[in-house]
Amino acid sequence: MGKKFDGKVALVTGGASGIGRAVALALAAKGAKVVVADIHLEPAQAVVEEIRQAGGTAVAVAGNVGKPEDVKAAVDAAVAEFGALHLAFNNAGIGGPLGPITDITIEGYHQLMDVNLHGVFYSMYYEIPEMLKAGGGSIVNNSSILGLVGEASAVPYVTAKHGVTGMTRAVALAYANQGIRVNSVHPGYIDTPLLAGIPQEMYDGLVALHPIGRLGTSEEVATYVLFLLSDDASFVTGSQGVVDGGYTTR
Repeated sequence: MGKKFDGKVALVTGGASGIGRAVALALAAKGAKVVVADIHLEPAQAVVEEIRQAGGTAVAVAGNVGKPEDVKAAVDAAVAEFGALHLAFNNAGIGGPLGPITDITIEGYHQLMDVNLHGVFYSMYYEIPEMLKAGGGSIVNNSSILGLVGEASAVPYVTAKHGVTGMTRAVALAYANQGIRVNSVHPGYIDTPLLAGIPQEMYDGLVALHPIGRLGTSEEVATYVLFLLSDDASFVTGSQGVVDGGYTTR
């Protein structure tokens, strides 16, 4: 029996750490050839080396998804290296400025939108033509619980992630009859190294937001992303997959 993603080529943006890393590793373990794209090349190369040591196939590409030319270069690298593009996890994002809207700088707002919203647009803009050439494909865009609900202190982030949710639904409708499925995933707070330095009281406060009683793991989100990318989800498009320990159920 072959692996689930044998013969498939996948692009993962923000693939050097956290959820992106977990998805890249899982895709490679199940047979996909993976392009690990990240703004930081060395950590991306480390993920590629980890994949290769496990017997998988991958290459690293450096780039900022807020720049369309960098996104095009990543898609072009997938096609040049592996001959096609079938799968994409558009994951790259930043936290951005926090506080009341009047305390946020215009520059900070634009920087976040360039990466978290426009970067997803650029990604699909360049990925979809190659997927059409390949006979179809599957895209998962990483939104957030804050792409479904509000948070007073994170106006730019909430705005961008709601935009990703809407963009996903619109693009899914546009390509549903052309063999391309597009879904979004909405993680709750995930226990990554980024949280390692926060005070215990703050960490406990985040845990308390999740009725399940803990934070999620990158691997749990990756499991859901791989389902959406796979043929097991062949009748699923335009969906909002929530992985949040009950956060949005309150």
